Amino acid sequence: MAVAGLAAQPVFRERAIRSLFRASAIAGDRSPAAVADDETYWAEIQRAFDSDRTMINLNNGGCSPTPSHVLEAMIRDLRFSNELPVEHMWRVLEPRIESVRRDLASEFGCDPEEMAVTRNASEANEIMIFGLDLKRGDEVLVTNQNYPRMITSWQQRARREGIVLKQISFKVPPPSDSYLVEQFRAAITPQTKVVEVTHITNLTGQIMPVRQIIELARPLGIEVFVDGAHAFAHFPFKRDDLKCDYYGTSLHKWLLAPVGTGFLYVRKDKQKNLWPLMAAAPTQDNDIRKYEEIGTHPAANHNAISAALAFHRGIGEDRKIARLRYLRDRWAKRLVAESSRISVLTPLDNRQSGAIALFNVEGIDNVKLGAWLLNQHRIVNTPIVHPEFKGIRITPNVYTTLDEIDVFADKVLEAVKKGIPA
Repeated sequence: MAVAGLAAQPVFRERAIRSLFRASAIAGDRSPAAVADDETYWAEIQRAFDSDRTMINLNNGGCSPTPSHVLEAMIRDLRFSNELPVEHMWRVLEPRIESVRRDLASEFGCDPEEMAVTRNASEANEIMIFGLDLKRGDEVLVTNQNYPRMITSWQQRARREGIVLKQISFKVPPPSDSYLVEQFRAAITPQTKVVEVTHITNLTGQIMPVRQIIELARPLGIEVFVDGAHAFAHFPFKRDDLKCDYYGTSLHKWLLAPVGTGFLYVRKDKQKNLWPLMAAAPTQDNDIRKYEEIGTHPAANHNAISAALAFHRGIGEDRKIARLRYLRDRWAKRLVAESSRISVLTPLDNRQSGAIALFNVEGIDNVKLGAWLLNQHRIVNTPIVHPEFKGIRITPNVYTTLDEIDVFADKVLEAVKKGIPA
């Protein structure tokens, strides 16, 4: 029997939506914790993806596959655009960005007039980095675990304009949130004008105490930019939980939107003094859309964000993070329990981490271990080499199966016991 409203939908799209309907019925009114290990529920969610199961993808931190109905929504709009681009793309599809803006603003907890749709977190963050007027000698404070592209961007401003970039380090894992805040406090000087804080680090998955850092810096007149590339739709929070003035993120990671989607939040009273990357008319000085002045671009990508948001809401943010942490704990706690040579460099305290975690194996080169897992066992992973620590980052997502997690853990333990080829 057809579900009302689905008869005309493409096969993949119908399958994805039906899977979500069935999953919702299975979950009922049970708590997120009760559903986290219900494989019947998560099998339905997994069916919403047309992903390559010949490999085990444990690098969902770069970007993730989209559910089939999101892909179909984008393809549908691309085909429609191609029929008559100047009419269909510009006059019909592009105005729909306003609905996407409202959807994203509602999910983040801000006014739609504070929400710009971007192509990724890098674009959003670079609007912040290059958009604020600074003068020679002004200091910008980051950590040496900020995303490398953002550090490179600040370094370019330093070379070009003479600003001073200061990088602080912190222990991995850190002993407490207060310890992290203190590292920022100790590095602030009268010349500090900007702090850029990463909401959750891409290296270890450490959730940073963003609100406390903002509350430290704001009374001193310091602007705080938040790089939330890995945070939005990963774990529950709203704008007002952070009290932030600026926030940039990607949507092709945890929201499962098409590749090439992101957003920039700028509080209304901050917009006039933050320049766009590409020129906009002075009449747009107080208009969030000035950050979307990027020239000709496809509408299909950003319009499909709404389909991804619907899928995210269908699962529910609390149910989603409960599952992601269940998957994290399944492999991380097992590895530590079964080998004294394995350490997890990410706090497993739920207040400090989500799905992302980093582990290290004593006596084995982690880059070689990562290559062995990929080349011999088709397990996609992320070796991390930082001046102060190293390891392998593991990042599952909602379509990841327990079998995939267990095969990965089995192979790591096999490497510990038997070694890997030199």
